[in-house]
Amino acid sequence: MAEKPDSWAAHAGRRPEWTQNREGTGGIVNPPVWRASTILYPDIASMDAANGLQDETLFYGRKGTPTTWALREALTGLEPGAAGTMLYPSGVAAIAGAILSVVKPGDHILLPDSAYDPTSLFGQGMLKRLNVEAQPYDPLIGAGITQLFRPETALVLLESPGSLTFEVQDVPAIAAAAKAAGIPTLLDNTWAASHFFKGIAAGCDMVVQALTKYVGGHSDLIMGSVSATAAYFPRLRNTAWQLGQCVSGDEAALALRGFRTLPMRMARHQQSALTVAHWLKAHPLVDRVLHPAFPDCPGHEIWKRDFSGSSGLFGVVLNIGSRADAPRFFDQLQQFGIGFSWGGFESIAIPTSPEKIRRLNSFTPSGLSLRLSIGLEDPDDLIADLSAALDRLRSME
Repeated sequence: MAEKPDSWAAHAGRRPEWTQNREGTGGIVNPPVWRASTILYPDIASMDAANGLQDETLFYGRKGTPTTWALREALTGLEPGAAGTMLYPSGVAAIAGAILSVVKPGDHILLPDSAYDPTSLFGQGMLKRLNVEAQPYDPLIGAGITQLFRPETALVLLESPGSLTFEVQDVPAIAAAAKAAGIPTLLDNTWAASHFFKGIAAGCDMVVQALTKYVGGHSDLIMGSVSATAAYFPRLRNTAWQLGQCVSGDEAALALRGFRTLPMRMARHQQSALTVAHWLKAHPLVDRVLHPAFPDCPGHEIWKRDFSGSSGLFGVVLNIGSRADAPRFFDQLQQFGIGFSWGGFESIAIPTSPEKIRRLNSFTPSGLSLRLSIGLEDPDDLIADLSAALDRLRSME
C-alpha cells in the first residue's frame, strides 16, 4: 500500500534488519549510527566471495552501512518512479556527480540562466577543462528548448524555481522534449525538497537535492543526494563509487532525523513565508516580491499547475537603496541571521546581486535586492524585524 507523505516520512528507512526489530525480539525506533571503514570477514573464502559492486551489502565503509542505506531508501521514496538514490558530501558534489555520470569530452549540456551560481561555475570551470560545453538557456523557454538541442547534447539541467530570481520552469514540457530527443534531464529540486514537487514523476531522469537545506532542517550538516530512474541509476551509482563519493553514518543519521519532520516543517515554512511575503508586497518601499505563489512571478501559472505548495525561500526587490546600503538594512536585524544557505529552523537574510551572474537575461533591480529564508519563528516577530530594517532605509531619504 502506498503511504502518504507524512506516513512515509515517519516510517521510511526503518527496515527490521536495520533497527534490529526482528520477530519476538523487539527493536529500536531509529536505525543506529554505523561508523565503519574496514569490514571484517570470518575467513578468506568469505572475503573472496564478497561483491564490491553489490549495493546494500557490507563490503567497505565507503560503499555504505545500514545508516546510509536507510537514508537512501527514504529519499528514493520521495520521488515516485526513482530506482535509487546516491549520497554526496554536499549539494554541489551531488550536482557535479550527476553531470559527470552522463557527459564525456566533446559533449554539450544546457543550464538555465537562473541556475545556482556554483552550478554555473562548474559548467564554466571543470566542464570546460574537460571539453564539455555548458550553454545557458532562458529558464522560461519551455518546449522551445528543442531549438537548442545538438547531436552532441548530453544533458539538460533544470532548476525550478531558479536561484535568486525564482522563475518557475515548465519541467514536464522540457523533460518531454528532452526525452523525445534521447537526452537525459537533471532537476535541482531543493526549493521544493521533493515534497511540494515530484521531479521524476514530471519526467526527469535524475533529481538532486541539497540535503543541507530542508531535509537536514537544522543547519548542522552538509550533504547532497541524487535520485534517478532505473535507466540512469546504475551510471549514477558507478560514477559516485569511482569518484569516491560517500557520507558518514553520523551525518546520515542527522539527515534521517530531519527527514522525519520534513512534512510538518515544510507546511510551517510555507505558511510563515506567505504571511511575510504578503506583508512585504504591500509595503511602500517594496518594488517586487519574487515568490512563485504570487501571480507576477515569472512562471506562476506553471507553479500553480505543477506544485502542491511553496517553501520558505523567496526574493525581494526594494525601490530604495542599493547593494552599498546593505549594512543599514541587515546589520541590526534581530530575528534574521546573516549567512549563506537556507532551509533551517532559523530565518536568514542576505543581499543579492543576480545581475552579476546572469549571462542571458538581464536583471536590473530598482533598489536593494535581497533573499529571505523564513524559518520557524513567529511571523509577527519577523515582520517587526523587517519593518525596522525598512525604516532604517527610509531614514536615508
